[in-house]
Amino acid sequence: QVQLVESGGGLVQAGGSLRLSCVASVRPFSIINMGWYRQAPGKQRELVAGIGLGGITNYADSVKGRFTISRDNAKNTVYLQMNSLKPEDTAVYYCNALDLRWGSWGQGTQVTVSS
Repeated sequence: QVQLVESGGGLVQAGGSLRLSCVASVRPFSIINMGWYRQAPGKQRELVAGIGLGGITNYADSVKGRFTISRDNAKNTVYLQMNSLKPEDTAVYYCNALDLRWGSWGQGTQVTVSS
């Protein structure tokens, strides 16, 4: 069973930055299109950024220009650099395959942005 371990969340003031990391216990990691998702209280989980083969990226409109997704295949790790954070970015952040093939989620990492 795959393990997804997210880290890097925390409490930050509006306008601040955080860098999230996610290590996936899957091989070969390099062939998996990966994404970062988030779930705010009372809301459905949503995809905020994805990275595919060759490093092609896509973003939700709400984070475009502020968040950057990247990956290090040698470390089985996907990152999310979050800049210019807003209170509405407050959520639990998760990583997973873009096609959700594993049918499970990690514990996520809490991001809280104060105004």
